[in-house]
Amino acid sequence: MRRSSPGRAKAPVDVSDVTLADWARHAARAADDKLGHDTIVIAVGEVISVTDFFVISSAQTSRQVRAIAEEIEEQLTILDGPKPLRVEGRTDHRWVLMDFGGFVVHILDDEYRAFYDLERLWSDCPRIEWQDA
Repeated sequence: MRRSSPGRAKAPVDVSDVTLADWARHAARAADDKLGHDTIVIAVGEVISVTDFFVISSAQTSRQVRAIAEEIEEQLTILDGPKPLRVEGRTDHRWVLMDFGGFVVHILDDEYRAFYDLERLWSDCPRIEWQDA
C-alpha cells in the first residue's frame, strides 16, 4: 500500500501566513499525490457565499476516491491545517465532499465527474494554479 509521497509531507507550517487559497492548493497537491486526476481549484467566493474555493479531483475507482480523501485529511493534519467540518459520501465513495469551511473538496469517480460536470457549472469562475512550478 502506497503511503504519502516522500518529500511531499512537510513539517507543520506557520499557519498565520497561510491563506485559504494556500490550503486549497495543499489539498489539490495531496489529491495529486494519490493519483487523483484532472484536479482543479476554482475560486467561487464571488459567486456563492458559503465557501471561497472548490477543489475538484477525479479517481478511477471508489477505493481510490477513499484513498484521496484520506490523503487530503492526513496531509492537512501534518501541516497543522484545517480539519473538515463535515465529510459526506463515505458510504459508497463515488463522490466524497469534504467541507473545510473556506474551501470544499469534491472527489468524484470518473463516471460521477462526467455526469455532474462541476467545471461547467462554475466555468465563469477563475481557476487557481496549484501545481508546483
